[in-house]
Amino acid sequence: MGKALLDGYRDKVFLMTKIDGRTRDAAARQIDESLRRLRTDHVDLMQIHETIRLEDPDRVFADGGAVEALTAARQAGKIRFIGFTGHKDPSVHNRMLDAAKSHGFRFDAVQMPLNVMDAHFRSFEREVLPRLVDDRIGVLGMKSMGDKLLLESNTASPMECLHYALNLPTSVVITGIDRMEILDQAIEAVRTFRPMDRATVRALLAKTATAAATGRYEQFKTSDRFDSTAKHPEWLV
Repeated sequence: MGKALLDGYRDKVFLMTKIDGRTRDAAARQIDESLRRLRTDHVDLMQIHETIRLEDPDRVFADGGAVEALTAARQAGKIRFIGFTGHKDPSVHNRMLDAAKSHGFRFDAVQMPLNVMDAHFRSFEREVLPRLVDDRIGVLGMKSMGDKLLLESNTASPMECLHYALNLPTSVVITGIDRMEILDQAIEAVRTFRPMDRATVRALLAKTATAAATGRYEQFKTSDRFDSTAKHPEWLV
């Protein structure tokens, strides 16, 4: 990406990346490494990656925690906006927002799973999204198809998944694109999207309710399969 940005594209894009460091020193080191690798002097949005543990908010807001490095980097012009991501449990997101409020800090953006099954099980849509909308914090919706797992349930099509996510009050819907036909699918979803009425939403949620009830198809919530920092704890310190 850094090589591509050198060809006159840096001023045309909104550049986002993430860090794992929970301490000031680790976060500062990763911020500077990101700038070097991206070959830029600033990133538009820097997010604290994988806020998935109940203690993560305590660690990043502690004395010598990552928020100190992020704040210093913003003051130095290295980053414009600060956010956090997570996919495990809405209670962790709410703890992060509570910790920010108690420290007089405001996140600019939050990234979380938003999809046709989330509404039924440990729901970010129901427990976190309204709070972000009320506080005018940017919403990055991810895992609209749950890394394809949702599609294995045969309860919703890719287009239904994308349209459902687009229908929510998000700032952006993130969808993985690994080949041209998937890019075409994403473009078609945007082209054909129309706001969904309540009856359509209820019908889609009714189709997915049984499959979604135990989190079987949202393994990012129920297993460590998607927890890269669990496999690499050295990234955190």
